[in-house]
Amino acid sequence: MLARPITSSITLLACALVLAQPLTRAAESHAHAPGAAASELRLDEGRKWATDLPLRRGMAEIRQVVSGAPAMAHAGTAYPTVYAALGKRVDAPVGRIVAECKLEPKADAMLHLVIADLLAGADAMKAAKSGPEGREGLLKVAAALDAYGKYFDDAGYKPLGR
Repeated sequence: MLARPITSSITLLACALVLAQPLTRAAESHAHAPGAAASELRLDEGRKWATDLPLRRGMAEIRQVVSGAPAMAHAGTAYPTVYAALGKRVDAPVGRIVAECKLEPKADAMLHLVIADLLAGADAMKAAKSGPEGREGLLKVAAALDAYGKYFDDAGYKPLGR
């Protein structure tokens, strides 16, 4: 009779530990072909890289987070808690992109570079101790979004217009 509650507790603890892993580990484990790692974004022989629906949805959601951020956040005068909340709002769609996106290996390698910048910006916002630090993270996410629009084929994607 006692085995069931203990097993349930262990299962819950295991689930909690898995969910607590940083998104950067998820991005690192996002499968791609060996040797497909890239160091800088580039086009696919002059063409933008193909996308899939999970990627397009996730990037649109992240774009909305950045474009909908309060003017004070864009100005670098918001409280660190505002940036922390924005960073968390970027993390969620990035996690879904990593889990659901299925691109061919070379496009996936290019996407890794964008994901790395999105996560770095989100982490910077969450760790910000001042408005200017938070703004730097927001700008990093915005730059990653601009890169996505430049290098990935997403007809519905609109530039931020910064």
